Amino acid sequence: MTQGHDPRNDMSKTVIVVGAGVVGLGCAAWLQRHGHAVTLIDRVPPGRSTSYGNAGGIANTFVLPLAMPGLMKKYVKWLFDPEGPVSVRWSYFPQLVPFLWQFWRNCRPERVAQCTEALAAFMPPAVEAWEPLFKDAGLMGLMRHNGGLWLYRDKAALMKDWPFWQGRRDNGFEFEELDENLLRQREPAVSRDWKAAILEPDWHSVANPYDVSVGLYSMLRRNGARFVQAEVRDFEKRDGIVSAVLADGGRHEADMVLIAAGAWSHKLARKLGSRVPLEAQRGYHVTLPNAGVETRHTVVVGSAKIAISTLNAGVRIVGASAFPGVDAPPDWRQSKMVLDWGKRVLPELNTDGMTEWFGERPLTPDSIPVMGPSPHFRNVFYAFGHSHMGLTTGGITGRLMAQLMSGETMPIDMRPYRIDRAY
Repeated sequence: MTQGHDPRNDMSKTVIVVGAGVVGLGCAAWLQRHGHAVTLIDRVPPGRSTSYGNAGGIANTFVLPLAMPGLMKKYVKWLFDPEGPVSVRWSYFPQLVPFLWQFWRNCRPERVAQCTEALAAFMPPAVEAWEPLFKDAGLMGLMRHNGGLWLYRDKAALMKDWPFWQGRRDNGFEFEELDENLLRQREPAVSRDWKAAILEPDWHSVANPYDVSVGLYSMLRRNGARFVQAEVRDFEKRDGIVSAVLADGGRHEADMVLIAAGAWSHKLARKLGSRVPLEAQRGYHVTLPNAGVETRHTVVVGSAKIAISTLNAGVRIVGASAFPGVDAPPDWRQSKMVLDWGKRVLPELNTDGMTEWFGERPLTPDSIPVMGPSPHFRNVFYAFGHSHMGLTTGGITGRLMAQLMSGETMPIDMRPYRIDRAY
C-alpha cells in the first residue's frame, strides 16, 4: 500500500478480526458476505470467552443506558450489601474511580437522552441483522421468539420502575403489564412471592449461545475464513496504517484490521494511540442440566440483576455485576449468590450436575459501544464495548462495520460511536 491509499476503495480485501466472540464472529460473517477474505485471531477458541456463558437473550429493546438518574445512589447501597448485585474488589477501587466518575456524569438527564438516541438508532434491527447469518449457518432452529418477562414483588415495586418502562415505550417498544394470575399462566414454575410482571413480546432468544458461535465459525470456515489461536501482542505501523498484526511470535498481514476483543480491546487500542474508558463488568452463571423445572421466557429480576433462561443445556441463571479488574481471579461466592437468587424465583430447582462460569462484559461509561474507524490509522477499525448486549447486537454491529469498512453509505450517523468521542 502507498501513502494516502484508502483500502476501503478496493472491492475486496483481506481483513484481520481480532476477537472471536459473538461480536467478532458477527463482524467476520458480514465482512465475508461483502466479499472480503477474513482471518480471525483470538487467544481462545471461537465463542469460548464471554460469549460462551450469557443467558441467550436477544433483547433489542435495551435502548436505555445503564447510567440513569439516581443509579449511583443505588450502586453505593449495593456495594455495602453482602447480597447486593454489585461488588468491587477494593484493592482495584482506585483504578476504577475515573470510570465511575465518567459513569456518574452520564447519569445526567441530558446525557441519558443523548445516549438513548444513540442506542435506539442501531439496536432495533438486531434480529433482522442476525437472520441471514443464522440461515446461512443453519442456525434458525436455535432462534426462539419467546419474549422477556420482568418480575416484581408487587405492583408498588413495578411502579418504582415505571420511568424505565416509559422510556421503552417512548422509543416505540410495547409491553404488557401482568397481574399475579396472568403471571402464573405465563410462568407456572415461578415462586408465588412474585406478584407482578412486565412482558416484552419483542424479545427473542437462542437455545444455546455457544452453539451460535460454533455455527457461525463453522460457516466462516466453510466459506474460506482462517482462524489463528494466539494472543495479539502488538502491531507493525508505517505511513498511517497497520501493516501487520503481531500475535505470539506470528506476523499476520492484512489490508484492514478490526479490533473486536471485548473487555480486552482498550489494551489493544492504547497500542494504536487511542485511550478509551472501558471496564470489565464481570458476570457469573450457573447452569443446571437437571433443573426439574423450566422457564418459557427469558425471565429477568431487575432488582437483583439476574436473568434466567431454559437452554438446551439446562436452566441457566446469569447475574452479578462485579468490578475486580479484567485479569483478577474469580470469586465463586458471586455464582452462589446468583444461584440463591435463582432459587427465590424457581424454588423447585434441582442443582445436581450444576456448573459455574464467569465472563467479562466490556462496559463503557455511556453504555454506547465503540464502532468506527481509528483516528490514527486509516486501515484500523473498532467494534467493542457492547456490555451485556453482545449476542443482541453482534449481527447489527457486524452489518454496520461491514458497510463502513466497504466504503458504503451508512444507514445511520456513526459519529456517536467513534472511539474518540466525549465519554
